[in-house]
Amino acid sequence: MAEGIAQKIFPEGLSEKVDISSVGSTAVDGLPASPLAIEVAGKHSIDLSRHKARFLSRGLVKGADLIIAMSSKHRDTVGVIEPSALDYTYLLTDFCDDESEDIPDPIGLAVDEYEKTYRILENCIRGLAEKLGSFEGWKK
Repeated sequence: MAEGIAQKIFPEGLSEKVDISSVGSTAVDGLPASPLAIEVAGKHSIDLSRHKARFLSRGLVKGADLIIAMSSKHRDTVGVIEPSALDYTYLLTDFCDDESEDIPDPIGLAVDEYEKTYRILENCIRGLAEKLGSFEGWKK
């Protein structure tokens, strides 16, 4: 859901500078978004029907200017893959005033948990978009 939310929220000028890509540290390449993620995102005018999971690889990590992780476990995984990447890896909640813990993963839970996660993601991604507007650390 985070990728779709970011594509919806990021202003036009920023979305031209940023390649938004969602990957997972335990994802199976090619799997679709979960039916409940598709349902909840759809209620917010985001189409996840074509989303395909991608596995986090060393090449993706090394090629990134900035990595935003959903949880401290994900951030730690980035560090195991490429220790120097921790210099440009942050938690999404670093950009939220009212969230300090990991983003909850609703997989396997009820639709209301997906909706709760959606609201948290949307709030944090709005904060991220605000900060990225003045970010000068692009490598490319």
